[in-house]
Amino acid sequence: MKRHEFQYFFHEGWDNLFRHGAMTFASIGVTAACLILTGTFVLVAMNISRNLENVREQNEILAFVNETLTREEALDMRGDLSAVPNVSSVRFITREEALDAFRAEYPDEELFQDLETDIFRDRYALRIDDLTLLDETIAQIERVPGVDGVSVYEEVAGGILTLQNVVSVMSAVLIGILFFTSLFIIANTIRLAAFDRREEIAVMRMVGATNAFIRWPFVFEGAVMGLLGAFSAFTFQGILYALMTGWIRGNDQAHMFELIPFVQICLPLAGIFLLTGLVIGIGGSLAAIRKFLYV
Repeated sequence: MKRHEFQYFFHEGWDNLFRHGAMTFASIGVTAACLILTGTFVLVAMNISRNLENVREQNEILAFVNETLTREEALDMRGDLSAVPNVSSVRFITREEALDAFRAEYPDEELFQDLETDIFRDRYALRIDDLTLLDETIAQIERVPGVDGVSVYEEVAGGILTLQNVVSVMSAVLIGILFFTSLFIIANTIRLAAFDRREEIAVMRMVGATNAFIRWPFVFEGAVMGLLGAFSAFTFQGILYALMTGWIRGNDQAHMFELIPFVQICLPLAGIFLLTGLVIGIGGSLAAIRKFLYV
């Protein structure tokens, strides 16, 4: 593309933005709103996944050691348990440590403070990588020599896995809906501009103008609308995220929910917004102008 052609295409595309000011503003606004909603849901999904990962790491399987084994024999089980597929970490807990933890959990119960270590057993706390393989992993742990029972909160593990799947599906569905909504709005705006210039387009076609020459100003128009929508959405998204972070930190009931710092996700988010804005704007333009190229 030559320089003078680029200047012509850009000038025409920029002028088209103001020929239908209300529709252009609506297109930019709708694109920004859709990106904000999409970005908000994506950020929520990312933060939920981060916090679910933290919960999952705390969701341990307890493998109890047979009481007939000595402490040394119990410690020798570490290698066999570490070799079980899907087990990411193995931590030995003595019966004394288990008693101290139990007392700390119920400090106001005097009866619990007088318990003896004999009622507790040595155990291993195991963490797993893939919750979908939970049943298989438990079965393999139970087959390790010296293991005398396994305790796991299966309903908690299942709930974590279900919530992760729900968040992933809802994110994909919402992103798809909002993407095509923005595409439709911008396409209609470009279509309106092309309709107003249909006679000019027809004349250009008759004098030998190529489809690309006619199409480029509208492509520039759509790209500018998409970029303006993306910039507006990113700016508002950053403000909204900062407000949400401040609210969570100042709320006694919500402060346990850990948010990912915005500086860690701002660059990927900006890239996604800009790319999505360009795809929406250019895609809408190409879809809108296509039928006007045939006269």
